[in-house]
Amino acid sequence: MDWKSHRIDALLEQALIEDRAASDATTNLTIDPDLRAAGSILARQEMVVAGLGSVPRFFEIFARLDRRPQSQTRFEVVSHPEIFDGVRVHAGQVLAVIRHNARVLLSCERVILNLMQHLSGIATLTRQYVDAIQGTSTRVLDTRKTVPGLRALEKYAVLCGGGTNHRLDLASAILIKNNHISLGGGIPTVLARALEQRKAGQRVQIEVRTARELEEALAHGAEAILLDNMSPAQVKTSVERIKREKSGQETRWIPTEASGGIVLENIRAYAEAGVDYISVGALTHSAKAANISMSIAAEPAAAHR
Repeated sequence: MDWKSHRIDALLEQALIEDRAASDATTNLTIDPDLRAAGSILARQEMVVAGLGSVPRFFEIFARLDRRPQSQTRFEVVSHPEIFDGVRVHAGQVLAVIRHNARVLLSCERVILNLMQHLSGIATLTRQYVDAIQGTSTRVLDTRKTVPGLRALEKYAVLCGGGTNHRLDLASAILIKNNHISLGGGIPTVLARALEQRKAGQRVQIEVRTARELEEALAHGAEAILLDNMSPAQVKTSVERIKREKSGQETRWIPTEASGGIVLENIRAYAEAGVDYISVGALTHSAKAANISMSIAAEPAAAHR
């Protein structure tokens, strides 16, 4: 993740502006402007870390927003070399220690924790799904079911958890779904249009819900199949049918994806049905925030010199 990219910078800046971090009434009234402190970011549960790279960037952006002297002072973010985004940690582990002006630490504390809790929650849930199908060749995909504005960060968190990104947005890949089929005149019509007018290198994927729709899709040139809301048994039958298509006179690999109604309790059954990918919207739309805290203590006066 490039935490200094224009898009990510804008997200972090907006979080600070939304919280009016540079106008922290309580902190500005109660804390000595010259006091320095150390903030320890602590994992309070077993989790997969995501978002550590945002911490120094938040302070750099804060200094740009708030030109007061205390915001321009030196700071450092120190973490153990073995702790970084994508690493599984245990409850009680310190993820990073921040040394900075106490006012700045207090004003940025909540936005830092909000983001790290959210992203680490996604990474942790993703790892649970990935672990559940360990030993199979199936890969776990995310979806576009993301919080508006946070998609790039949420998909990054999925990668931290060992998952794989599906398309980033509507322009990056072709996926013909049920509403496209019904509004566009049926499977043969929409496939013909997509195959004829696509850009070079774009693969045409189509969603099917029944054996009949699968046969139509295969007969009209589908290059990837999304098996929607099927049982593991139906997925297995569909995958075996698609494999027979692969072994025809014109050999072609047709990737298969299962989606709909897939949870931790049944994902392994779908993976063992032989599907290449399983997409899970819950990774981003239902992940519980990870339990992370920050304790802040004044540094000894000697440390200021």
